[in-house]
Amino acid sequence: MKRTGSAIWQGDLKTGKGTVSTESGVLSQTQYSFSTRFEKGKGTNPEELVAAAHAGCFSMALSAQLGEDGLAAEKLETTAAVTFDKTAIGWTVTSVHLDVKGKVPKADEAAWNKATQAAKTGCPISRLLNTTITMDAKLER
Repeated sequence: MKRTGSAIWQGDLKTGKGTVSTESGVLSQTQYSFSTRFEKGKGTNPEELVAAAHAGCFSMALSAQLGEDGLAAEKLETTAAVTFDKTAIGWTVTSVHLDVKGKVPKADEAAWNKATQAAKTGCPISRLLNTTITMDAKLER
């Protein structure tokens, strides 16, 4: 299975602008720019998209982990906070913090902790952040 997202950028870093789109069409030419990434501009940015993807993936993985223990959540609410810092090698995502709240009627603390830890390491987006990246690059003239 493959999923795709795409981006178009025009111009230099500070005054240029771009759009991002997803194969599903949920994002379609959604605006992003220097100001949406480093200031308070209107639009999105790569880091908040990673945060949203991680929160969604984690919530699904947690639901699956709870299900393996015969538990069903009434509600799982996850916020992922991506920290984006300027380091010696340049701007870098240095950490992700997951804030998770769950309403799971039959779960005790031990079951909850076991499921959240398994979901944290088992979520595909958690593993993505340590993945191999390959590339094909073509220069158009």
